Amino acid sequence: MKGIVVQFRRGRHTIHEKHYLLDLGFTSREEAKKAAGKIVEWKSSSGKIIKGKVSDAHGNKGLVRAIFESGLPGQAILTEINVVESTSGGKK
Repeated sequence: MKGIVVQFRRGRHTIHEKHYLLDLGFTSREEAKKAAGKIVEWKSSSGKIIKGKVSDAHGNKGLVRAIFESGLPGQAILTEINVVESTSGGKK
């Protein structure tokens, strides 16, 4: 499954550098909640892979929130991301 990095998770005055909003093609919050616990990977143009984990749904229109092991560069916004697998201890 593939998706798109939409934006940082942010507030009015703060940006969470390791938290990103992803669009994986879901249309509702209920569908997006089923993706919690899945592992996602972003690959840079130089071949470096940064892994993250889908933590929960974000909003009511199907976006998900993912937490990465290190922050993605700003160029990652609006680029493609791959959903790799599911962990055994994910939310249900």
